[in-house]
Amino acid sequence: MHLLSGSRPSVESGAESLLDGLDPEQREVATTLRGPVRVLAGAGTGKTRAITHRIAYGVATGVYNPQQVLAVTFTTRAAGEMRTRLRQLGAAGVQARTFHSAALRQARYFWPKVYGGELPQLMDSKLPIVGAAARRNRVDTQPATLRDLASEIEWCKVSNVRPDDYVRVAAAKGRETTVDAATVARVFASYEEAKRDAGRMDMEDVLLSAAAVIAEDERVATEIRRQYHHFVVDEFQDVSPIQSALLDLWLGGRHDLCVVGDPAQTIYSFAGANARYLLDFPRHHPQTTSIELVRNYRSTPQVIALANTVSTVRGRPRDGVVLRAQQPDGPAVVLQGQPDEVAEAEWVTAELQRRHRAGTALRDMAVLVRINAQTRALEEALGARGLAYTLRGADRFFDRPEVRQAVTLLRGAARAGDDEPGGLVSATLAVLATMNHNAEPPAGTGQVRDRWESLHALVTTAEELAATDPRAGLAGLVTELDRRAHVQDAPVAQGVTLATLHAAKGLEWDVVALVGMHEGAMPIVHADTPAAVEEERRLFYVGVTRARRELIVSWAATRTPGGRGSRGPTRFLDGVLERTAPAGRAASATSGRRKRTVAHCRACGQPLRGGAQVKVGRCDNCPPTYDEALFERLREWRRGRAGEQKVPAYCVLTDATLTAIAEERPHDTAGLARIPGVGRVKLDRYGDDLLELMGESAETSS
Repeated sequence: MHLLSGSRPSVESGAESLLDGLDPEQREVATTLRGPVRVLAGAGTGKTRAITHRIAYGVATGVYNPQQVLAVTFTTRAAGEMRTRLRQLGAAGVQARTFHSAALRQARYFWPKVYGGELPQLMDSKLPIVGAAARRNRVDTQPATLRDLASEIEWCKVSNVRPDDYVRVAAAKGRETTVDAATVARVFASYEEAKRDAGRMDMEDVLLSAAAVIAEDERVATEIRRQYHHFVVDEFQDVSPIQSALLDLWLGGRHDLCVVGDPAQTIYSFAGANARYLLDFPRHHPQTTSIELVRNYRSTPQVIALANTVSTVRGRPRDGVVLRAQQPDGPAVVLQGQPDEVAEAEWVTAELQRRHRAGTALRDMAVLVRINAQTRALEEALGARGLAYTLRGADRFFDRPEVRQAVTLLRGAARAGDDEPGGLVSATLAVLATMNHNAEPPAGTGQVRDRWESLHALVTTAEELAATDPRAGLAGLVTELDRRAHVQDAPVAQGVTLATLHAAKGLEWDVVALVGMHEGAMPIVHADTPAAVEEERRLFYVGVTRARRELIVSWAATRTPGGRGSRGPTRFLDGVLERTAPAGRAASATSGRRKRTVAHCRACGQPLRGGAQVKVGRCDNCPPTYDEALFERLREWRRGRAGEQKVPAYCVLTDATLTAIAEERPHDTAGLARIPGVGRVKLDRYGDDLLELMGESAETSS
């Protein structure tokens, strides 16, 4: 028996009972058994329930042969959950796999028949061969650099970008790495050569190999298409070009396909995911039935109201759907600013402890941050209050390799009495300089940026200690670091989950705290294009929709206690604070707020690309607009200060920061604070000198 799209069969009561308990939209998904079908499923709307009931209903009514159905998702956990649900629903014969698992199974079976010999051996990690390729091209082999190179190679392969095309495509796509594009291309080419010579393949080769055997041998294509007639793909917003191409090969021009996804949760574009495959699905598959799942069963109306505000413009969704809460009312969303990150961590931890004492289990609470380096103060605050926690997707701060190495070096320098005359912060920077740590953040993103943030958290600790004890040296810093590491030694079983927003995707908790949600972290500082800012908005939306009952959003005006509070809450709360927060809190939250927009060149007006251009405020090709005499005076002043402190010149201010100062010519402290690279410490240390130089320059020019 065959069903037309949307029609209802005459079935036994057992099959009909599979529809019991489904809402109208879920029921439509379950009974629309012929593709093409696109399901736009908002967060918490029961998409897995809908598609597993669709498959089970198709099997129960005889429309589907279970052995001819392939359900595909992105994680082993999700595939396992789908298999469990299908088994419980009476559809145990259905294959539910990840893209890689399905592709590997096919490639291993068909490769010897098409090419002869066995499929190359799958590597556990590509890092050893990436390291060899980097050394061959005389590229830094620090672990963070190798991880960034590996990530870029993965993006190339899932995006069908060859080494010879990388420089051109990377420029067009605005890819930013800590290694220049030409070098990435050479390392990529060397990596592919070394991998072939070793008879190995990586995870991306699994997809490419499966696609190759289907595309190049019609017998293989026919056999696979005879095996699978019906396809369901979950999380379709995360599909990459190679996965889309493999899916098209499986289909072979057929359209019996159901895809499910939420474009508002597309947060992996940097890894090759492309929501256009979901959004443009009806164009590529004529006569598509589109269904929206909008009833959110996870969160309270208060949480959903914030989620919809973040994801809509004038009531219309930017991407995805507008959610409708189905849960009863809950507590108001808490939006709270704090003077510094230490106070923020302590306040959030106190809020979690209060809820724990009221009966919420620690395992039902989570603290989510933008990047791993933000966990340091939170780990300390949780440990100090005796609240067990577990980190998801990251090492504890003091267990991170770069932090362990840095603390060892600081301990050795303290024993040797290598304190710098310029003070504790200068001495700390001097020790970390042996690990190639710079006082200024790197222009790139990824692991190199995370490593910099972790190391700079040690510099921040030195700044905090120096502020409370100006006589403190490296020995005192090591003692303080040991103390902080010790208070984190709480048991981790059944603890509060501490994770990044990316690692929290697909999870949910009763109480969620989004911490560090200030401008510069959310959106992240290097999100300097409209597309990058929108991805950050979607990431924030993902964080909001992890909360079932209570949501806390916090930010800090400055990093360290006593600092100049110039940071405001994320722009994604614009228009929310005034409606939700008490008047006093809203006022304090928005004071000193500096809205960020996509930066444009002061000379030609074109959007700037990359952190270095943004810092200078000018395209690389545009001529400088500053007074050469002022710039030279700034350099001379920097040379003198560096000599006094016995530190490299860049530890005072970088060339890019000096250029920006010379071009902006700020006339007061507020203007100087807006210069990238002039933080609270440097403003306090050098602000008067710099403003005096600006004043001298103005007198000279007049």
